[in-house]
Amino acid sequence: MAFPINQGVSFSSSTCWWDYDVFLSFRGEDTRNGFTSHFYRALCDKGINTFIDNDLRRGEEISLELLKAIKSSRISIIIFSQNYAFSAWCLDELVEILNCKKNGQLGLPVFYKVDPSEVRKQEGNFKVALAEQEIKFKNNMEKVQRWKAALKEAASLSGWHYEDGGPEYKFIEQIIEYILDTKLSGSHLFVAKYPIGVNSRAKAIESLLDLKVNDVRMVGILGLGGIGKTTIAKAVYNIIAEHFEGSCFLENVRENSETNNGIMQLQENLLFNILRGKHLKVESVARGTNMIRERLQSKRVLLILDDVDKSEQIENLFGNFDWFVLGSRVLITTRDAHLLATLKVYATYEVKELVEHEALELFNQHAFQGNKHEEDYFELANQVIQYANGLPLALKIIGSDLCGRPKSEWESAIHQYREILEGDIHEVLKVSYDGLRPKEKNIFLDIACFFKGRMKDKVVNILDACNLYPTFGIPNLVNKCLIAIHENGILWMHDLVQQMGREIVKQESPNILKKRSRLWHYKDALKVLTGCQGSDKIRGIMLHSPHPETVQLYTEAFKKMENLKFLMVSNVLISEELKNLPNGLKLLEWDQYPFSLPSNFCPQELVVLKMSHSCIRLEKLFKQGFVFKNLKSISLWECSSFSILPNLYAPNLEEMDIRACENLIEVHEAFGSLDKLVNCSFFDCHKLKILPNALRLKSLNSLVIYGCLSLEKFPNIHPETKCNLLSYAWGNIKEWPLSLGYLFSGLTKLTLYNCQNLGDFLGSILRCKFTNLWRLVISVGDGNIIESSILTKPNFFPSLRDLILHDCNIVTIPRSIIKFTTLQRLSVDYCKNLREIPRLPQSIRSVEAEKCTSLDLPSSCRLLNQFQELFMNRSIFDYDDSGFILPIFEIPKWFKLNHQSVGNSVSFRVGREFQNLILCFAYRSVETNTETTWSVVSTNGFSEYNSRSRALSEHLFMYTVDISKRKWDESNPSEQNDVTITVETKHYDYIKSSIDPVEIHLDLGDKISWLGVHVDCICCGCGSSSVSDDIDHQSFSTDLGLSSRAWICDDTELQPLPAVFSTSNGSDLDHGVLNSGGVSGPLIRPNSGLAGLYLGFEGYESTFPDEVHNLDSSSIANPFARIGYLDSNASIDGCSPLVLDDIEHHSLPSDVLPVDTTNGSELGLGRQDLGFSHGFDLGSSSVAHAFDNNDSDFNLFPPSKKTRTS
Repeated sequence: MAFPINQGVSFSSSTCWWDYDVFLSFRGEDTRNGFTSHFYRALCDKGINTFIDNDLRRGEEISLELLKAIKSSRISIIIFSQNYAFSAWCLDELVEILNCKKNGQLGLPVFYKVDPSEVRKQEGNFKVALAEQEIKFKNNMEKVQRWKAALKEAASLSGWHYEDGGPEYKFIEQIIEYILDTKLSGSHLFVAKYPIGVNSRAKAIESLLDLKVNDVRMVGILGLGGIGKTTIAKAVYNIIAEHFEGSCFLENVRENSETNNGIMQLQENLLFNILRGKHLKVESVARGTNMIRERLQSKRVLLILDDVDKSEQIENLFGNFDWFVLGSRVLITTRDAHLLATLKVYATYEVKELVEHEALELFNQHAFQGNKHEEDYFELANQVIQYANGLPLALKIIGSDLCGRPKSEWESAIHQYREILEGDIHEVLKVSYDGLRPKEKNIFLDIACFFKGRMKDKVVNILDACNLYPTFGIPNLVNKCLIAIHENGILWMHDLVQQMGREIVKQESPNILKKRSRLWHYKDALKVLTGCQGSDKIRGIMLHSPHPETVQLYTEAFKKMENLKFLMVSNVLISEELKNLPNGLKLLEWDQYPFSLPSNFCPQELVVLKMSHSCIRLEKLFKQGFVFKNLKSISLWECSSFSILPNLYAPNLEEMDIRACENLIEVHEAFGSLDKLVNCSFFDCHKLKILPNALRLKSLNSLVIYGCLSLEKFPNIHPETKCNLLSYAWGNIKEWPLSLGYLFSGLTKLTLYNCQNLGDFLGSILRCKFTNLWRLVISVGDGNIIESSILTKPNFFPSLRDLILHDCNIVTIPRSIIKFTTLQRLSVDYCKNLREIPRLPQSIRSVEAEKCTSLDLPSSCRLLNQFQELFMNRSIFDYDDSGFILPIFEIPKWFKLNHQSVGNSVSFRVGREFQNLILCFAYRSVETNTETTWSVVSTNGFSEYNSRSRALSEHLFMYTVDISKRKWDESNPSEQNDVTITVETKHYDYIKSSIDPVEIHLDLGDKISWLGVHVDCICCGCGSSSVSDDIDHQSFSTDLGLSSRAWICDDTELQPLPAVFSTSNGSDLDHGVLNSGGVSGPLIRPNSGLAGLYLGFEGYESTFPDEVHNLDSSSIANPFARIGYLDSNASIDGCSPLVLDDIEHHSLPSDVLPVDTTNGSELGLGRQDLGFSHGFDLGSSSVAHAFDNNDSDFNLFPPSKKTRTS
């Protein structure tokens, strides 16, 4: 079995570039031909650049090559195995990995068939190995001590533990997914491969921003194009972004502000980044401006606006700066000093050219790849940097261009530079372009004019159809630093390089537009298309209007454009039908084409067809008898002109996206046998009734059927059809084939939303085993069906990690849920009939039960108990989104939190180490549309902010708060550091406006009714509260006469609970009241709780199961011989909390049953019974429910309220 352990540190680096994503450290004889080789192959298959030492190691000293590989790897994974410590080489690797970790690199341990405690404590094989090393290195014991310290440190890091018995491939998948999702997800910005001179400039700007000053501050970065403004701004972002509640680096503002659509995209990107993943649709620029203003004015934000040249661009984004929250910072990069003066920035940092030694170092890194160059190249290198004039972009491009060339070619290039006028940077950059092959030149110019900012894979398909061989050409352009590929696969180039490329095209014919190969400027393209100015010289046209515009194109505008390959039209509505289009088009994108395409148009070479809001007639376009073998992608949105999706005769189609085509009724049978189809989606095609009879889609990755209300029959599935993601929503399918199981064998994600015949669907898959499914989402579903088809069949879902059941009418989560041994997240939001959640599997890390208004108190207590176990042994920190949301609004005192407050802030003191804490808070009443934010601030200057999307009345929230170790260490903590965590609420509402609804923000003030944290502090003497995995959990004696101790939140020791008796009810028998303060009924101390209550009676044989541990007790006088309670602090006396499921039920003799005269029941548990400061009457059946978490037919308090006698 695999399970994560401990808690790791976050990766951060402002300017580093890595040669490798992952470095593998392992003991060859243990794992080289087994686990490690499988792991390495899986990493490579996921595109993770991994270093592995495949040479058999000789000698005792680690090689310089390995040291270099470790230093240039973003993540090092240490595979601890039984014989790891017998290798001095491995131990040296480990020391180097931990040294690099101090500089921001990440170390992740994998414990392969070895216990972490054995490594940390150096026991077992590790003890034997280190003893041997001490003998071998008796003259260098310092080295051995370093090894021992490294083993101890590494074994305390977050990692994974593989124990014999589980499938290794699943274990490997877990590690890789974690790496991809959290550590290689791009939360930090890539700065530069060789960030020469960047850090010093970034630090200077950081001092101008001065985060310690509580004001709104705007700083400008001014400089020439290519001087490094964007690079430096990215480094600043990486250094300071974590200090803000929200941050956004908005690139290419000038370029993206040329059209309304571009501005709205910028606005959406800004909202997405600030709100941390919330997708909000912007309907208009004005609306977007209001949304940004209202969403941001409650947050302390960092905004970096890259490449701004007009103040209107900022005004269009969010108006002005007068509404920003104190502490916010805005950084603007620009080439225009006047703009910064107009904006009245606080300060301007002017980026100067690199000084000579910096320029030489940067050039050498690119020209010689960091290797030492020969003597006779030194003078040539000095000549080159003179022509580059200290401009980083030019140094990078020239150095990359000359890399690997012989001396004679260097001399020839320098001769060219001599002939270029000083300061003409375009001509300097053009030297690299001139050295390209003809096909590479075309690729470069196509990207510069049309494809910058597009997905590389899609562009490769288009250019490949043009016979340009982009799989070879694009990497060569990357090597020459003319283009780059972002981590998300986006093609990018510096705007100066783009300008150079476009200038090359302009110079093809400075005055005659039709003689140019590419037209991208709107006015130029419009001039050609409205007159008879076409020619066979034109290769591509982009007609993108900044604003919606109706124009009259020349009806035969494309007649002479026989070589036109790319046509992209947006924001333009034509008033007259075209008579022709070139058949050689590879890319056709036309939004709002109001006519049928020309009848003589037969684009057999088409690769991408994207027509939205258009009157395309597919049966006329894709004519029978023709094969469209190049067609890879078709996207039709809101096209009402066709009722049948005909045979496209496109055997290589990979993507099909059909949305809101309101008249679509039938999809041709041929679509069912497209071997290359990867992604297929039908959205909101309400009249769609007929899909292909059978699906034989060998390459299928995702299938989405959403809102197709008329579709009643699902196709048969061929055994060769595999699918990774299936999403079915708002559907009415009644017939599901028996072959459906074939679709699920490889399924990893399944979403079912508001499906009217969910039972038919689930019934059809009862025999299917979802071997790889890790995420299951069901919304608006029948609870009985969900329980019978899913929740009682754990063996059918062996890999399930996320189970999301929203707005379902389920009443009880069955006890079989505990057998879902991989489940990490359970979300049951808006399941308003849900009453019971039993104990969940040990793997659980997140539970969300928003608006579950019927959930009973024992379920909440059970979850609280289980989560307390998790955070007491710190396993809760191994999952990024650990925590819970429960429909209760105060927390039992027995829930271990060492600092609490009735306000919205709490303070504590920590030592030098401070990495994470548990945060709990509750609202008694809060407005809708309310957001929760919190901040962690220390007197030593440390600050960290976070936010959640909403707050809910009468709900308890618990989250893990990760503290950036790098930021904490950089704040220079002392031995004692005072820390305050503050939770605040902000409310959003809308007021009517003549244009758009305006979102307004209201500060609700202090709405927190309760706040608590659990933290390793030094102010209350608790030290570390984590439970070592090495502690032996011993059972306490069944002799309950022992004196007990109880701990409250501040670890103050209480005296044993005394028995207090009252005869106020006139009974012959006194009824005990325990420290109740005058409230009738046996009450439990606030620091104890329902989960820990047990009762024993003099003269009755104890039948508690032997496995129930840690039963603290109090000696109570007769008639109750013993009434005990459990302290839930698992770290006390090395004991773990009592689990409800383990409690055996006992009957109480009727002659000693205490009577609560306030509610008429034999035993009433009032408000204080569970330690809540406000309360609720459980009733006798509820109490029984709390204890009855097994299949016993015997309850402590049966519904008849009559007790049994033994």
